[in-house]
Amino acid sequence: MKGFGVHTSMWTMSWDAEGAARAIAAAKGSGMDFIEIALLDPASTDAALGRLLLEQAELPAVCSLGLPEPVWASKNPEGAVDFLKLAIEKAVGLGAEALSGVTYGGIGERSGAPPTEAELSNVARALEEAARCAKAAGLLFGIEPVNRYETHLINTAAQGVAMIERIGADNMFLHLDTYHMNIEEKGSGNGILHGREHLRYIHLSESDRGTPGEGTCDWDEIFATLSAIGFTGGLAMESFINMPPEIAFGLSVWRPVAESADHVIDQGLPFLRGKARQYGLIE
Repeated sequence: MKGFGVHTSMWTMSWDAEGAARAIAAAKGSGMDFIEIALLDPASTDAALGRLLLEQAELPAVCSLGLPEPVWASKNPEGAVDFLKLAIEKAVGLGAEALSGVTYGGIGERSGAPPTEAELSNVARALEEAARCAKAAGLLFGIEPVNRYETHLINTAAQGVAMIERIGADNMFLHLDTYHMNIEEKGSGNGILHGREHLRYIHLSESDRGTPGEGTCDWDEIFATLSAIGFTGGLAMESFINMPPEIAFGLSVWRPVAESADHVIDQGLPFLRGKARQYGLIE
């Protein structure tokens, strides 16, 4: 997980033959170092075909997901483990380096109250077992804090670190996201500093989930802090252009966040690469 990558939501959220071929070709054509595959429905994923396409393009991959409601770990840890085990199997089949995202719950999971110790205990139990299975398969396993409107469980870097350290698995890592940090942290730099010991992956997403550089995220603060901690992990651009209705509902995205995928790539990607180069994260 090094260099610049892109989330497949730029071009597709369906990892079928057509969607996979389109996303891999576009990512490779944009000069990406890796691609992040949205593994929303592991059971329907053709891992062998995906691996073949990735190997032909010489493009490394990371997988990410959120748990569907019937297997939210806070309520159904056993179901969450079963779902995550299948996702791990598919990620390994794809040749991915890691499985990350909202691995602890659902996008849109809110109880209306702070997380209870019972909920967090269920989450920890599910993540501990999933991390163990991932390690046995040679896979890194991440958790991504997301904002209060998408979950009540883990919103900040500090909460993510607390969960990782509670479990104690050495293949677990923190996955931050600038969109969520822009809402939840007292400055994105503070979130990065809180997570520095476990941070290996970051989503570069604008304040409105649109084109980086056209919103209110403080990119100088973000990249300066990443540079200060010596960050060497994956930098993944994420902008939600193509979403199925259930994901749009969970993310509360009701209108287009950018003109097009081409606009995000043509304008946002050079902006982010320029900032990364400015702060010495890439050459």
